[in-house]
Amino acid sequence: MADANPYPVPAGATGVLVLASGDVVWGRGFGAEGQAVGEVCFHTAMTGYQEIMTDPSFAGQIINFTFPHIGNVGANADDVEADQPHALGMIVREDVTEPSNFRSNQHLDSWMKQHARIGLSGIDTRALTRRIRAGGAPNGVIAHSPSGEFDIPMLLQMAREWPGLEGMDLAITVTTETHFGWEGGVWRLGFGYGGKGREDGRPPVGVADNRPHVVAIDYGSKKNIFRNLVQAGARVTVLPATATYEQAMSFAPDGFFLSNGPGDPAATAEYAVPVIRQMLESGKPVFGICLGHQLIALAVGAETSKMFQGHRGANHPVKRLSDGAVEITSMNHGFAVLGETLPANARETHVSLFDGSNAGFELIDRPAFAVQYHPEASPGPQDSLYLFEKFVSNMRKES
Repeated sequence: MADANPYPVPAGATGVLVLASGDVVWGRGFGAEGQAVGEVCFHTAMTGYQEIMTDPSFAGQIINFTFPHIGNVGANADDVEADQPHALGMIVREDVTEPSNFRSNQHLDSWMKQHARIGLSGIDTRALTRRIRAGGAPNGVIAHSPSGEFDIPMLLQMAREWPGLEGMDLAITVTTETHFGWEGGVWRLGFGYGGKGREDGRPPVGVADNRPHVVAIDYGSKKNIFRNLVQAGARVTVLPATATYEQAMSFAPDGFFLSNGPGDPAATAEYAVPVIRQMLESGKPVFGICLGHQLIALAVGAETSKMFQGHRGANHPVKRLSDGAVEITSMNHGFAVLGETLPANARETHVSLFDGSNAGFELIDRPAFAVQYHPEASPGPQDSLYLFEKFVSNMRKES
């Protein structure tokens, strides 16, 4: 008599999550068909699922949303942080319903299909979150098959053979391929994002532009960062992650911005840190967010490490050490700067009130600072927007 199937498919199951531990979680698939392997993490934000899915920092990751009602406001062309999703898939509690929002122009299911991203509903997302909190972010495979047929041993092998994010340079896979100018500001109802810049980032011929000019290095940037730099009064030119210092200086910048991005900062540092050191030595203002924050830390001799479960959500309290004020922040990172390794010329400026980890620092001998969180995401909603104004003010002083 043949052995019983060790992985029987429950009635109605069309999707599955297979973890490297051997755990198999059944659900209902939506969006694209197929499978994808990556790190499974959880996100606690109650809104912004479209922004989260398109954030390049989520490359290589499968998002488990703790908020149960995902998809209820549909999808639109404005609420994106990149031209396509970078998260591999999403796991949600409730089935995706018909959207109810005046800005929606597409069902989330069709948006996921359009962008070849897999969804899984009907999951106890809180139980999965507790598992991640206790055991760390696991490797896993998310799969969707309308027929309900899955090769679980093959999916388990995929999960176990995936090397994980530690040591992985993903910035190189999501960065822009060429430089471009950015001019659009923050979104306003009835107006959208506004204008568009010339390809080289310079003002139209014959038109003076006295705004301080920032060269932004794209390690996997969110569009809203550039929008807020423009809103704060800067002119922005974006360069690829592999841009050299000489290439950056050819645009005559007044300062340098280092963006967020995915992967292990120590891996990206192989080519990024030598360039960042030259930027710091130039004396021009430097501002880094998330991966940019980690790379500046590595450039001045600090260390980073993989976090047990990471920080991902829109409700993370951060204490500003200068005055004790608490900022409500948006975070998305699985690696952190070890605050105790910062050199003598670096001063810690912000700490997470969840676990005391470093959330920001500044150099005391040059105009450079960085934060681990995302001020452009506006969860406060304006608790951290002063950082963009501070950076632009620093550039005006130096220009």
